[in-house]
Order: sequence, then structure tokens, then C-alpha cells
Amino acid sequence: MSATFITSLPVTGPGLRVAVKDLIDMAGLPTTAGSRVIAETAAPAEADAACLAGLRASGAQIVGRTNLHEIALGVTGINPWFGTPVNPLDPSRVPGGSSSGSAVAVAAGEARVAYGTDTGGSVRIPAACCGVCGLKTTAGRIPVAGVRPLAPSLDTVGPMAADVAGLVLGMQLLEPGFTPAAQAGSPRVGRLRIPAAPEVDDAVTAALRATDWEVTDVDPAEWLTATRWTLTILVAEAYQANRDLFDRDAARLTPGVARRLDAGRQVTPASVAAATEARALWQTQMAALFDRFDLLAMPTLLILPPTLERADDLLEGRCTVPVNFAGVPAVSLPVPARGALPASLQLVAGAGREEYLLAAAATAESAVAR
Repeated sequence: MSATFITSLPVTGPGLRVAVKDLIDMAGLPTTAGSRVIAETAAPAEADAACLAGLRASGAQIVGRTNLHEIALGVTGINPWFGTPVNPLDPSRVPGGSSSGSAVAVAAGEARVAYGTDTGGSVRIPAACCGVCGLKTTAGRIPVAGVRPLAPSLDTVGPMAADVAGLVLGMQLLEPGFTPAAQAGSPRVGRLRIPAAPEVDDAVTAALRATDWEVTDVDPAEWLTATRWTLTILVAEAYQANRDLFDRDAARLTPGVARRLDAGRQVTPASVAAATEARALWQTQMAALFDRFDLLAMPTLLILPPTLERADDLLEGRCTVPVNFAGVPAVSLPVPARGALPASLQLVAGAGREEYLLAAAATAESAVAR
């Protein structure tokens, strides 16, 4: 069986084909979270996660439960227990994580839409690695009841698809009645000049120029500071959410996952309090930016997707974490770069502005395709 899916399901009708990350409960099936330890004792879920209600009502067909980085705590998508999904762009490259199987499913055409979760970039990073689109939703907009928690104050559910139109379909399943804005108009765009590989920086520049939007450079210093604070909260909450698993079976977890949980175990209450205070300040700073700009723009990854041998380069190469700290939505979409692999443009909007954000993403997608 393909490593894309932990569980493949029969398709019995003509409905939209959807893949669901195996972190999201589906009635009658165990939720493994990509972990052999969890899979050994996981009982079938008694009910669907709340985010599946619209999908069930629509008649969409779930093609399978997608693979992921173990317990969603990792950016590479490498999984020694269920296999590593193969990146359709280049099998030697990482699929990205944690929603690796979801990205691969839509990149390979096995699903029109896939559900992922995003705590620090877990939708946007694999989307960037596999050359597809991913939407990190506003915190609290899509219910996470029935989704295995990683870091509850940062966790979100969002769609992935080969194009922006697929993200719209995904949002309409997650939130029936969702309608993107008719057009994005001429947004004021703040470009965060975060140092990136030259080919990535050039690709983002070219994509933004193609849109004819008004673009102003923004100093990224606070973005980099917010990344450090976010990771403090992420690992601390991840340890609390998985404390029983770590205390009982740390030696049976993927080594990188065990190390991150152990780092979370060592975070002091004073550090959590300081990070929480920093979060309130960061949300105020982001709100001030959205008084000046309609969108923020930057790469999703500061590098092109690394090879499997250099997978951990993604830990420094991701440019996603502060979005979760602020609780705002962001979309990633592929843009042409020098060579065979695309870069990924990330657009960020104010809280609750997914309708506008997807309209802007559609404009950018069309512009770079011309």
C-alpha cells in the first residue's frame, strides 16, 4: 500500500474525492496519529470529528486516512512506522510535514481536496514541498473537537489542494456556505524581507510583480522573535498533550519527536508565562500591521524542498510559525522558480479574512500563470 495513506477506503460514488489526515477522528476507524505506539491500542472512534460534518453532508467521498509525521510533531513528513509519502515533484525530496500524506494525495491527483492540521506550519510546509496549495485557517474558525491535540492554543484545521479553487472547495466542506470574495481589488501588501535562498527570494519578487499590487518592504525582526516564542509554547503544550505517551513510551517514538517532547517537558512555568506575554504583544503588533496592509507576503519556505538526507534543513527553512502565534489565516501557493522545483508564496491576512485571502491567492495564482 502507498505510504500516502495509513488507511485506504473504497470510493463508492461520484462525489468529490477527499483525503483526511489520520489525526482527525472518523467514526468506526482508529486514529493512529502516524504512531505505531498509538496504533497498537487505538480503538475505533465513536464519532466523527466536528470538522467532518460538512463533508459528510455533501456526499463527498473519503478516499483514505493520510499519513503524517508522528503525532504531527515534525516538519519533514518522514515516518519510519508507516513509510514516508513520496514527493511527486521529486522522490529524492522530503514531502514536508506534518501533513505529508495530505499534500502528496492532492499533488498526485489521488484526492481533489485533503484535510490537514496546522500548528506551526503543518499544512503550509508540505504544500510548499509538494508544489500545491494549503490554507492555515484563523484560530477557532474550524472546530477542532475530535482532532487529536498537539498544541491546543495553536492547532488549526485547513484544506489542501492542487490549486486555489480546490482550497475554496475544501473551505466549503469545512464551513458550508463559505464564499470567497468576488475579487481582491488592489491590496496594500507588506513584504517581510526575511533572508531566503536567492532563487526563493527572486521567485517571490517575480510573483508579486506579476500581480501589479502595491508592495512595501517590512522589517522582519519581530517575525523572527515571534518564531522563538511560538516554539516555546508549541513544545510545552505538545508535551502536556502527549505526556502519558512520552512518559510511558518515549523510547519507542521517532527520536526527533521524543527530543521535542523532552524539550517541552523542560520548559518552565516562567518561560510559558513570558511566551504568553510575548504572544499578546505579537498579536497587537500584527493588528497594527493589518491597519497598514491588507496582506503580508513572504516565502513559505526560505529554501527549496531539501533532499531526504537534508530533511532537517526545514527546521531553519520554514517561515510559518508566527502566523499560528497570531492566530491569523495564511495561504501557501506554488510560484515558478529557477530550475525544476517551484518556490512557495505565503500570503497572510487579518483574523477571519479567509474569504478575502483566497480571492487574493486566486489573483496571484492567475498572475504567475500568465
